[in-house]
Amino acid sequence: MPSPSLPLKHPTYSPGSKTSLVPSEGEDLDGFHVRNTYAQLDMTGVKGDGYEEGVERTRARIGNSRASQYLAENAVGDGTEKSQALPPQEIQTLNAVDRYGFFSTPSHDRLVLVPSAPLLKRLAVTRAGPSSNKPSAQSLDTVPPAPLPIKEAARIEKWTRMMQPLARDQGTNIQSWRVKPSKQGKLRLRTYKGIPDRWRPAAWDMFMTRIAQTSPGEMTRLGEQYRQSLDKPSTYDIQIDLDVPRTISGHIMFRTRYGAGQRSLFHVLHCFSLHCSACGYVQGMGPIAATLLCYFEPEKVYASMVRLHDAYGMHTIFSPGFPGLLEAIYIQERITEQMMPDVYAAFQKHNISTTSYATKWYITLFSNSVPFQTQLRLWDAFLLEGTDLFVAVAVAIVWVYRDHITSGAANFETILSLLSSFFIPEDEDSLLLWIEKTLGDKKLRANMSQWRADWKELVAAGKEATALL
Repeated sequence: MPSPSLPLKHPTYSPGSKTSLVPSEGEDLDGFHVRNTYAQLDMTGVKGDGYEEGVERTRARIGNSRASQYLAENAVGDGTEKSQALPPQEIQTLNAVDRYGFFSTPSHDRLVLVPSAPLLKRLAVTRAGPSSNKPSAQSLDTVPPAPLPIKEAARIEKWTRMMQPLARDQGTNIQSWRVKPSKQGKLRLRTYKGIPDRWRPAAWDMFMTRIAQTSPGEMTRLGEQYRQSLDKPSTYDIQIDLDVPRTISGHIMFRTRYGAGQRSLFHVLHCFSLHCSACGYVQGMGPIAATLLCYFEPEKVYASMVRLHDAYGMHTIFSPGFPGLLEAIYIQERITEQMMPDVYAAFQKHNISTTSYATKWYITLFSNSVPFQTQLRLWDAFLLEGTDLFVAVAVAIVWVYRDHITSGAANFETILSLLSSFFIPEDEDSLLLWIEKTLGDKKLRANMSQWRADWKELVAAGKEATALL
């Protein structure tokens, strides 16, 4: 058994948890070391949480040198850090973060602009532009800072008038919200215009409750399930621990190794890996959980992940073979073939498979493909609409760059590079309006439903392998 490598100043454990005391029967000892480390640090915290990098303890064990031992011991908190005055370094970091908590902009290999002009035209059958068009789109050097929403204050007031409490706990704290019956007709449009950030947790939870039909009793059960799962070993713990520090870079909550944000992310992913034996854990779950942790406490993030899995079709996205991903890609290809036949022909000509560029879009729900504030707005609509939303986003990207894809100078490398970029909308409102109109097309939605049925028939007949580009 590996010896505890975490020198604790206060070697106490949660009285309500068996976690970290002893490994479970048959538990991998390296996996136990990971679980043990996170559990112990939950009790003590770590110093410099949010503004220091922290000390690695699991991916590389603490060395035997006095210097290594000293650094490790000195990094452990004593439980009083948050009750003291903020140190200058923390104040400096807090002054540098943007409205979403990012103190630095994550780097990306290729940044391209999503121009608004192509989005002025609604999705319709469209032929290719001149073959003399450039094969590449306008590139950018850096991700621009998140703009301050001009109408945020007005939208906060509108949402405040539109929402009302649905349920309260024993202390009369509001647990859930609903839309006033007289305001239901305004919900969709206001969601696409952008949910005010202070209303986002309430709205997201309301949307998930609607689609998953979650009762208060079910939320209580999921909370208990989360707490019980913390004490159980997962065969994915080592991989989750490897992925946690690299899941969402540049965000103050996840900056410090084993800080509160990283510990919460580990716990959520650990518990969720036990929810479905077929799905287990895949890397795409991390960015989704991290985004939710920006708005909910870990227990509710776990419940949200379960609802996404069970009611939003994420089970089929995460399960072996990614059947839901392939279904979404099939629908995306049918829309492309019907509305942009020349683009579809260009994909065929250059042997571009949709899975080669769109897989990460669907698995991470566009978490690592657009700026954070754009991702949030896409998620606003996704949690309202369901999985069709991300098919529409994928089609929007192809639509915007259709003239580049069909350029006479385009080839396999230029097309794949373009569609594998990090996309920065020139105007988020134009993008969301285009998506809203696309999904508001009843004929298209009916076709999408039919294509889903067609895909299931292809799978049943064993013909799905030849049905995709």
